[in-house]
Amino acid sequence: MTKTKKSVLLNAFNMNCVGHINHGLWTHPRDRSTDYRKLAYWTDLARTLERGLFDGLFLADIVGVYDVYRRDVDVTLRESIQLPVNDPTLLVPAMAAVTQHLGFGVTVNLTYEQPYLLARRFSTLDHLTDGRIGWNIVTGYLDSAARAMGLSEQLPHDERYDRADEYLDVLYKLWEGSWEEGAVLRDKAARVFADPAKLHRVRHAGRYYDVDGYHLAEPSPQRTPVLFQAGSSGRGQRFAARHAECVFISPPNRQVGRETVRALREQLVRAGRRPDDVKVFVGAAVVAGATEHEAREKYADYRQYASREAGLAHFAASTGIDYAQYDLDAPVDYTPGNAIESATRTAKQHGWTRRTLLEMFELGGRYPAIVGSAAQVADELQAWIDEADVDGFNLSRTVVPESYEDFVDLIVPELQDRGLYKTAYAPGTLRQKLFGEGDTLPSRHAGASFRQAAEVPVVQERT
Repeated sequence: MTKTKKSVLLNAFNMNCVGHINHGLWTHPRDRSTDYRKLAYWTDLARTLERGLFDGLFLADIVGVYDVYRRDVDVTLRESIQLPVNDPTLLVPAMAAVTQHLGFGVTVNLTYEQPYLLARRFSTLDHLTDGRIGWNIVTGYLDSAARAMGLSEQLPHDERYDRADEYLDVLYKLWEGSWEEGAVLRDKAARVFADPAKLHRVRHAGRYYDVDGYHLAEPSPQRTPVLFQAGSSGRGQRFAARHAECVFISPPNRQVGRETVRALREQLVRAGRRPDDVKVFVGAAVVAGATEHEAREKYADYRQYASREAGLAHFAASTGIDYAQYDLDAPVDYTPGNAIESATRTAKQHGWTRRTLLEMFELGGRYPAIVGSAAQVADELQAWIDEADVDGFNLSRTVVPESYEDFVDLIVPELQDRGLYKTAYAPGTLRQKLFGEGDTLPSRHAGASFRQAAEVPVVQERT
């Protein structure tokens, strides 16, 4: 196989809960997922990932519960399908304290957060991590979340992105425009901590948000955190083309992945950015062994504990469709709803029935499992890079901690031997490590246009 020119990027994909993607594996006798509520569980993981030179730990999150399947939460509770789930942001400072380079991508749903306070939270995390924080921007897709937050229903899919566009404009004004470079002096002799002439008031009156104030935090190493996003719908890709720096996709195969990546890169060019201004990560589950036979035995062992039904219940929430109402081989009505548009579209294109999905979820999750020796796994990862034009992988956990330890001990050395993976961390912030163009947003990014311009009142007409 011809070696790709890209250096593989790696994120560990995790969540502050018991069951994340590969459901049911918490019941495996060697799995420690039920220790998610203990700090040592997370600091041990961070050390392992840094030993493997992982670029980041990506922490998913939801607001709400999965109650679409069978119209209740019985399966969700029995299998702990992302319930209970704790706040991901509180884990980051502890993990940052035991590492020096590992990045952290944290999911926060903007629908239920005011931008003024979220801006401070991420600036604080950027300070405490020395510039290693990223934000996964989500708008939500669960009706249960809307009800829990006092709303009668979610906003329509595309309007959620319209609202998010304005939300990001407010954040850019706070992160990029409120404090000028050089505003912070820390001059004890002159008794001047910050120069008032270089601090600007943000005035924003828009369709969805009103803000009149100064950003509460002084400029952090990156100012704006590295921006992650996972929308693959047409509207989601247009949002990504303007804002995202890293995009996560979960296609069923490399061909679909290539089509998704090509469409995204075309959107970037139309938005005035370079096609490589976004790093694309694909979700994957890896089961590795010293030999193929060992890996296959391990996979067979894992399958005994996985829950296909839990995987289906999770996917039901993604599409908004209760698959329990359908016979195993009955056609499913994939009429577009108000959940994850790209998930519904993919399922419709492939005509997935309840039986098909249960067969796909044999390891309890939606990601195709890569099973094999170090060389075989590396071949598959390289094929995804070459054929789908992705930049890296979001590696979901299977049995914890051994799934990540196996990857670090077996796959990382193989990738390094092929010249496909770094042998040491580059210096600098998370953004600098990923792109090599500095700590802050590049000038061609939409957020850069808000620098030092926050004092100019911007009033958007309400509709």
